[in-house]
Parts: sequence; C-alpha cells; structure tokens
Amino acid sequence: QVKLVESGGGLVQAGGSLRLSCAASGRTFSNYLMGWFRQAPGKEREFVAAISWSGSSTYSVDSLKGRFTISRDNAKNTVYLQMNSLKPEDTAVYYCAAGGGPDLYDYDYWGQGTQVTVSS
Repeated sequence: QVKLVESGGGLVQAGGSLRLSCAASGRTFSNYLMGWFRQAPGKEREFVAAISWSGSSTYSVDSLKGRFTISRDNAKNTVYLQMNSLKPEDTAVYYCAAGGGPDLYDYDYWGQGTQVTVSS
C-alpha cells in the first residue's frame, strides 16, 4: 500500500507560479512511476505529467510543456509539479498517483487531491 498526500495548491493570479508536492509513504517510493493528473469542474480527469522510477525520464502533455515540470526526490519520497505562467484554464483539482508502470495512464494509488485556482 502507498499513501499519497498532495500539498501546495491554492489561489494564484494568472501568470503566477505554484509548486505542488506529493509525499509518499508505505512501499518503496523509488519503485513507482509517479504521475500528476487534474480534473476541472465538469470535466474528465486528464493526464498532466509522469516521471520514471529514477527520474531520468519525464512525460507531459504537449500543451503544458514549457510551463509545467515534473520532478522527484527519492530520498524525500516526494514528487513535485512546478507550474509556471498559470492560466485560468489550469484551475482544477490536481492529483498525484503511483503505479508500477509502464502505462503512463494506469496507476494503482491516488492522493486526495489539492485545489489550484487561477484568477484572471
């Protein structure tokens, strides 16, 4: 079992930045592919980014490349999502997830989510 707890969400003005964190506990963190997803009101949950076990490979949707960066610190059992140049359309609940891989969209464990609200 892996427990994931997100933090770092909040209210920010358009153009601002936030860094989300996801702290993991339980099984060996470094064994897991880690991902970030988001769900805006009235919309389906969507994939944002993922990072490999070692952190050597990252994946993200093309529309967010250049603004969002995923990283991880296995010594701290934490994965991060740095979000820059935020836009109102980035408003959503952001979730982190852990999975055995290699499917970037298939995860076994999920956090409770953290709200990000971007004002115009």
